[in-house]
Amino acid sequence: MHGYTAGKDDYLKRLRRIEGQVRGLQRMIENDEYCIDVLTQISAATKALQAVSLGLVDEHLRHCVAQAIAEGGEVADAKVREASDAIARLVRS
Repeated sequence: MHGYTAGKDDYLKRLRRIEGQVRGLQRMIENDEYCIDVLTQISAATKALQAVSLGLVDEHLRHCVAQAIAEGGEVADAKVREASDAIARLVRS
């Protein structure tokens, strides 16, 4: 079981909402909407994805990493490294 499993329905609901936002962006471009309005909606979709990402990072740290640290050894080191790498990717994006 993954750390996000308990909140899976909430994550799916949020992702479906984001999917709708992206479809709305496509319609805005098709309809030649004003550039700034499109950019505003892109910013909103980006922030929504970032919120999902942060929630998943939090769940991963609380569940997967915490469990690995409790077990100790190389598995713990690998999980911490994996989480650090994932956070670094999010910060760079």
